[in-house]
Amino acid sequence: MSFCCGASMIGSKGTLQHYRTRIHNVPLLLCPVCQRIDVHYLVENEYEILAEYAESDGVREVDFGDYVNADDARLFENCVSHENEDPLDIVRNQIDNALDLLALAKQWSDPQWESQLKRRLALMSRRKAQLMKQN
Repeated sequence: MSFCCGASMIGSKGTLQHYRTRIHNVPLLLCPVCQRIDVHYLVENEYEILAEYAESDGVREVDFGDYVNADDARLFENCVSHENEDPLDIVRNQIDNALDLLALAKQWSDPQWESQLKRRLALMSRRKAQLMKQN
């Protein structure tokens, strides 16, 4: 499971721009709170190699799946949420998970972990408010 600003990253596929080349169907991890996007760590090296070759060949569009055989089930098996879920439900789920962890941190008397979780909850609460305002 990957984490960003306190939220579990969401598994997805998307298109990334590498200089003049657009690479489609790249396995990604998205943060539902700060909107950070990372290439999935299991295919990061393959993405970089494909991007460099495509760019050097002057190719404008590339489909990642045509060149790299990535097992989606394995890539996203440890993601607690996926892109096809409602963003508000995702953030609510993330808040519930952080609250469960906060209770555990208090039980274990770990003030540093408690502080980190409280910062995460503050970020996710702001994101939840933004999403509720949009709806």
